[in-house]
Amino acid sequence: MAGLQQVAASAPEIFLFLAVALGTLLGRVRIRGFSLGAPACILIVAVVLGQFGTIVIPSVLKSIFFGLFVFTIGYRSGPEFFASLSLQTLAQVMLALLMGACGLAVILIFAYTLQLGPGTAAGIGAGSLTQTSMMGTAAGAMEQLGLAADVLKQEQANIAAGYAVTYICGYILVLIFVPFVAPLLMGVNLKEEAKKLEAALSGGGPTKPSNLLYRKFQVRAYQVTGAAGRTVSEIEAQIGRRAVVERILRQAQDVESRPDTRLQAGDEILLAGPSAVIVAAAPMIGTEIEGEHVMRSVPGEVVEVFVTARDLHGRTLEDIVNHFGEKARGVFLRQLARHGQEVPIAPGTRIYVGDVMTLVALKQDLNRLLPKVGQPFRSNDRTDIAYLAGGLAVGLLVGLLSFTVGPVPLTLGGGGGALVAGLISGWFRSRRPTMGAFPPAAQQSLSDLGLGAFIASIGLASGPAALAAIQAHGLLLLAIGMAVTLTPLVIGTLFAHRVLGMNPVIVCGALAGAMTVDAAVMGSCEVAESQTPVLGVAVPYAIANVVLTVLGPIIVGLTFVV
Repeated sequence: MAGLQQVAASAPEIFLFLAVALGTLLGRVRIRGFSLGAPACILIVAVVLGQFGTIVIPSVLKSIFFGLFVFTIGYRSGPEFFASLSLQTLAQVMLALLMGACGLAVILIFAYTLQLGPGTAAGIGAGSLTQTSMMGTAAGAMEQLGLAADVLKQEQANIAAGYAVTYICGYILVLIFVPFVAPLLMGVNLKEEAKKLEAALSGGGPTKPSNLLYRKFQVRAYQVTGAAGRTVSEIEAQIGRRAVVERILRQAQDVESRPDTRLQAGDEILLAGPSAVIVAAAPMIGTEIEGEHVMRSVPGEVVEVFVTARDLHGRTLEDIVNHFGEKARGVFLRQLARHGQEVPIAPGTRIYVGDVMTLVALKQDLNRLLPKVGQPFRSNDRTDIAYLAGGLAVGLLVGLLSFTVGPVPLTLGGGGGALVAGLISGWFRSRRPTMGAFPPAAQQSLSDLGLGAFIASIGLASGPAALAAIQAHGLLLLAIGMAVTLTPLVIGTLFAHRVLGMNPVIVCGALAGAMTVDAAVMGSCEVAESQTPVLGVAVPYAIANVVLTVLGPIIVGLTFVV
């Protein structure tokens, strides 16, 4: 024991990284498909390790770790957040704002009624509303209130205690409420509603592959016989499913493939599209040929594209294809993902900034369309460190600003400033793709490390005090946390369904997004036996990440006078 205490005093960073490692491993353990997740497990491990001695983590180190995490959240959410501020997504924005406001109201009611301190109130908010970043913004705000060192340490321990007790329960309640309780409140069968939505998305009829759905793409070469005398547009329309005549060779010379180009007997053409369609096209065109000389210098590509074009936000796939017209010719959508979940592809599926499209086409067709859609993911992209560090510096500077409303001091703190800087940096990057590169893999790494190390720092430094607070007030904190979790969910469900008139399936996805619990979306998809709940996640998720994070300083400011 004496040896551990010596290590804790001389090299606390060992305990910090040990807490991150052990907590992350525990967070991966699944029992019947359920896991606590890394943040909660890291905090629990850190509180336990904190019992072995006095561990002091420099505040500047905590600020750096949390700044990296919250800046990354902002950077990732920036394009989606600003694009969501439009009339097309107003209902989902209103839902996310309402749920955040309800959570804040319940927290303040309990804080004033039970005389809870700012640390306890903020910890309950972070855990019950399942937004870990609220811990950091609240802790940063408290550091600027001029509290005595021992008082500040106790309040930070109260944050850890409130979060540790309420997060697990809040997470489980969201997982149960969204797929099971919300449909009961709305009086619907989620599976049946999903079938209706799928039919509506596909044009009102039974769900079937549309001309936007594609699984296997090929190019084949044909020598024209039966299609002689017909135009390219006539042939493509007869074949259907957006098959495209990509190249025409006439007596070994290239002929521009335009809709009005008329084919002649003996022409050699390159036909691209879904496999089954272009194979079946042979009788109407002519004999299939080996065609190596036709295919040469016409390479095909599969590209993942992060959607950043604001003019596409909230529009259906059918509308987007019509909008692009000739620019979309020859480009096929293989897969659509939203927050890591596959989205069903149909003409009525709406696209949002932040979606990831997997596009497949010949290189020249992709080059024509990509600038109009977003930013392709490339393996050789490197993080623009100057952009990242500069944004963080400006954000932390903004976080130093504070103002008073009556007797209440309000400040964003370093975390809130970094969040705002990240939002603006991410949005600016979407408008100027040539600068500010921050690849997704790097984002995930910095986010995981920053959050894990920050939580570990709080748990290690506040271990004994946090454990004492849990032992003294654990049941009370748990009861308050349940009320804080369930109130926004119940009010949000009824408001979205009865007042906003949102589709019940979309409501379930939006509830999960507004509570930033991805697993609740997966649960809804399993109950619905459909991926359609994913359609409601994007906008509320982006709004909630910002609103709930900013609630930390607000809770501290409004409860500091209690």
